[in-house]
Amino acid sequence: MTLADTIDFFPPEEWQTDGFTLRSWRPGDGPAIFQAVDSSRHHLRVFMPWVDKHATLADSEHYVRGARAAYLKAEKCDLGVFAPDGRVLGGSGFFARDGWLAEGKAEIGMWVRADEAGRGLATRILLEMLRWGFTDWPFLRLAWRCSGSNAASARVAEKGGMRLEGVLRAYTVEPDGTREDTHVYGILRHEWVAR
Repeated sequence: MTLADTIDFFPPEEWQTDGFTLRSWRPGDGPAIFQAVDSSRHHLRVFMPWVDKHATLADSEHYVRGARAAYLKAEKCDLGVFAPDGRVLGGSGFFARDGWLAEGKAEIGMWVRADEAGRGLATRILLEMLRWGFTDWPFLRLAWRCSGSNAASARVAEKGGMRLEGVLRAYTVEPDGTREDTHVYGILRHEWVAR
């Protein structure tokens, strides 16, 4: 895919599984994401200081509207993870940290609400993100980054079949001001297909 081709690329609307649906945030999703984040602040804040940008319902509604606009313009893919009953289980997405559609690469990000953590949901989400990214999206390479002290996130990447490709030493400034290594994982489309 060339840069010119990305103008004609329309991001797929959603990806459905038996246990959840991955889809772009939409206007009106603000209360649902706010509830998920608000109930998980202490759990998420350790590695994700962005939770403080969801201080009010209005903040969350503003966020989902901006995320939808960026999705429609294929600038980034910020997704909600929705249970069959509509409850927000977490969020994920394909992000343009080191490249994007024209280069055939993106980084997967993810968070899971506190009351769903530790039960394999993150691994299931990652596997579906990889499957979706290597089928309906034009990605040839997908990456995952996590703090060197986030063992749970590293396990998710490894269970998803991603390889540790390197360590960026003292790369991230954590919310408490300490510097942490960042572990970079990656997987290529042909590696995924070969699984």
